[in-house]
Amino acid sequence: MIWYVLAVVLGLALIGAVAALIVTERRPRPPKPATASAAVVGREALDVVNAGLRRLTGECLRSNRSLPDLYAVVYSEARLGLLLAGPEESAPAPWTAEADGERWTISPDNLHRPGPEGEPALPYALTVTVGLDGADRVLVDLSRAAGPVSVSGPDEEVRGLARALVTEALAGPVGALAEVTLVGSLAGDGFFGGDAPRTSRLHTAASLEEAFARAASAGRGQPEPGSSDVTQIFRLIEGSSRIAVEGEAPHLFVVDASQLPRRAGALDGMRRGDGLLVLGDAPAGWPWRVGADGSLDTGPLGLAITRHAGRLT
Repeated sequence: MIWYVLAVVLGLALIGAVAALIVTERRPRPPKPATASAAVVGREALDVVNAGLRRLTGECLRSNRSLPDLYAVVYSEARLGLLLAGPEESAPAPWTAEADGERWTISPDNLHRPGPEGEPALPYALTVTVGLDGADRVLVDLSRAAGPVSVSGPDEEVRGLARALVTEALAGPVGALAEVTLVGSLAGDGFFGGDAPRTSRLHTAASLEEAFARAASAGRGQPEPGSSDVTQIFRLIEGSSRIAVEGEAPHLFVVDASQLPRRAGALDGMRRGDGLLVLGDAPAGWPWRVGADGSLDTGPLGLAITRHAGRLT
């Protein structure tokens, strides 16, 4: 009889535990914040992203491994995530690989702990904010497109996004070494509305062919041999598919679709690691479209942008 009573009690306890587990699993999780915080929208977010990319280069240098081929960065106050074009299931600590190696994440708190800082994030210098996905800030490396990045939609929205991308590339901490050339009709004061960033890294050219030629003749910012600017990170990426020439900074060319040459071989002057942003509908590796509501369709990237970067200020 004692064993019978004990079995009944244990059975009831088991049933209670299962019921509690079911209730817990069905309990709705706290909803994701619908809007981004000031810390995510503001300049300090770029400082966190820059610190993360520098920490990444430092960890890769220390472990003698190649840099990951990332195409986008997603930042919330809780974590920083890297989206990789090629999955890598082994991430250097303190990074954690998720989604079968397609995403590496790190807590921003870990960026303040001792560790190799790394060099300026030269290979990712064209990684700029494209907008917000709800509460997350989304950045994309414009140099990763297999061809031009075109932005179509209402003219005011297109130009607002383009201005935000160029301004961040020139004035943000991630793009501290990037070069930008405005081509053709965009070379005038109308593009920035008279408020162009004051930097020697902003150039103009009458045509895309001229822009490519000038960039090539200038050496695209290549430092002199033995210069302190020739750092370990250049040697780390030398010969890779991203930037094949030691010390060369990525270059972003910006042109209106009406002035984009369509003849075969017209874009051969672009180097791997450069980016081409086209304002308007044009053949592109990444065709994007902005909506009148401020949203951005990133096409093949599949990133959901509810408010593009041109509307963040």
